[in-house]
Amino acid sequence: MFDGYDSCSEDTSSSSSSDESEEEVSPLPSSLPIIKNNGQVYTYPDGKSGMATCEMCGMVGVRDAFYSKTKRFCSVSCSRSYSSNSKKASILARLQGKPPTKKAKVLQKQPLVAKLAAYAQYQATLQNQAKTKAAVPVEGFSWGSYINSNSFTAAPVTCFKHAPMGTCWGDISEGVRVEVPNTDCSLPTKVFWIAGIVKLAGYNALLRYEGFENDSNLDFWCNVCGSDIHPVGWCATSGKPLVPPRTIQHKYTNWKAFLVKRLTGAKTLPPDFSQKVSESMQYPFKTSMRVEVVDKTHLCRTRVAVVENVIGGRLRLVYEESEDKTDDFWCHMYSPLIHHIGWSRSIGHRFKRSGKPVSCQRCLWAVLTWRQVDTAGEWFKEGMKLEAIDPLNLSAICVATIRKVLADGYLMIGIDGSEAADGSDWFCYHATSPSIFPVGFCEINMIELTPPRGYTKLPFKWFDYLRETDSIAAPVKLFNKEVPNHGFHVGMKLEAVDLMEPRLVCVATVTRIIHRLLRIHFDGWEDEYDQWVDCESPDLYPVGWCQLTGYQLQPPAPQCKDNDGFRLKKPRQQLRPPLVREGTSPCPSDCIFPSRKTLFPFHLKCLFLNVQN
Repeated sequence: MFDGYDSCSEDTSSSSSSDESEEEVSPLPSSLPIIKNNGQVYTYPDGKSGMATCEMCGMVGVRDAFYSKTKRFCSVSCSRSYSSNSKKASILARLQGKPPTKKAKVLQKQPLVAKLAAYAQYQATLQNQAKTKAAVPVEGFSWGSYINSNSFTAAPVTCFKHAPMGTCWGDISEGVRVEVPNTDCSLPTKVFWIAGIVKLAGYNALLRYEGFENDSNLDFWCNVCGSDIHPVGWCATSGKPLVPPRTIQHKYTNWKAFLVKRLTGAKTLPPDFSQKVSESMQYPFKTSMRVEVVDKTHLCRTRVAVVENVIGGRLRLVYEESEDKTDDFWCHMYSPLIHHIGWSRSIGHRFKRSGKPVSCQRCLWAVLTWRQVDTAGEWFKEGMKLEAIDPLNLSAICVATIRKVLADGYLMIGIDGSEAADGSDWFCYHATSPSIFPVGFCEINMIELTPPRGYTKLPFKWFDYLRETDSIAAPVKLFNKEVPNHGFHVGMKLEAVDLMEPRLVCVATVTRIIHRLLRIHFDGWEDEYDQWVDCESPDLYPVGWCQLTGYQLQPPAPQCKDNDGFRLKKPRQQLRPPLVREGTSPCPSDCIFPSRKTLFPFHLKCLFLNVQN
């Protein structure tokens, strides 16, 4: 029924049972040769002569004995049948659940018994050769081991619309069958076998070879979007051999019947899956393009920066004045922190001019556009109070004030009690930003609200504070109340950017969900380093994103314990800077980052000293 498995098919006349039967077989002698047609006999090659696989019947043999100059077919009949039967269309039809046709019936050439005997003979030959060098284990973090050993659950790829395949992941789930390299094999060439997805964790899947049933000894993790993962039928269309794993190669006499029974009604990857993966990893940003990005030394303004690197949609931006290219900044291309050239001028935002002319041919115009807002009626006004995520301490939601209203729905926000005298730490939020909230949001959702620094009337009460400051709260109806069906759940694992050091992508966990707001905890770190992040933030990625894009993943911080086995609090100096948001005292001597200007958000103690607009 499934023409894609002919490389392990058996002649229908070689068994008295029907094609749907599954039979146990006794071990085969390793001395049996491969019996070719026309009476020619070939033992399994030693690798020097080269192998070939018939693209019609899937028979494996010596390349020199195959038909035609291209060595694609084992006989003239296979060559003619391939052309007339339109095998590729037949396979795709079967993968889509269509019934097979008599016209697409494949010629059966080589009994599986002979092939398995040849494999056994080659295996015996390898055992007589010199021992190969032992593989050197690679040390490092493994998502598969981490999830298996702790029974974790990862956020599905569909939760991340900005990530590759985020909008076209489809029905990939447990039970989907794929063709993958067969690592349980001693053949000199790369062969494949069918495997089913046992568990999904983001892009990563735990696979089990067909035929192992409940045996998990050879289960393995791999990235579904990797180059070695293919839909069922790929081997047949590509002329690649399907070979049962060595551990179970004698389990059945009729592997074709076994696969037909196992795969009937099963799902596989779409035929164009690899093409979709490739297309989803094409990005509009190119090196040398220029953008406007937030000035990490003065949050209230932007600067021109040049795209230096693009990795998985994440950009390494180098500020234009940096001659040695060390003054850089990492963010995603959909980040609200970057804009097209001319954005600041168009909305009235402060901008630091570099004095260098900007070539429009190397500029990238708007990639991310905020939702349009109507400012004609009741709108935000300067002095209104609200609650906002502190951009310099993302674990805190603070009392804040609207300091300036810009065009196109943009607002300059200041954190009460922590503002610099010149307003250099005001931050630009859009009116639809999920990082600003109406007065009372934290109280309603049982979140600790951070009061203004120095405010002594605790516990903090909004009514009293508004009366004392002679101010009003921003109207609730002006805030973004849309909550998408994001799919996140508490406890899910993911990969998240550490926005206190945005070049780092770390192993993280969703610990709390408030409407569309997620509390992200970095595994192995104290809760004080947690971050409040929107469910659609471009700084969140599925498990396996770093592996897919080639970005370095930061593993969980190692746990420290005392002699009695109790967990110790990790010293802050170990990897991260202290979380402070204070005035103008000098940078402490124990700061492990000598140049805090390379970070965002950053160590404020190091930044607002002797910095001129």
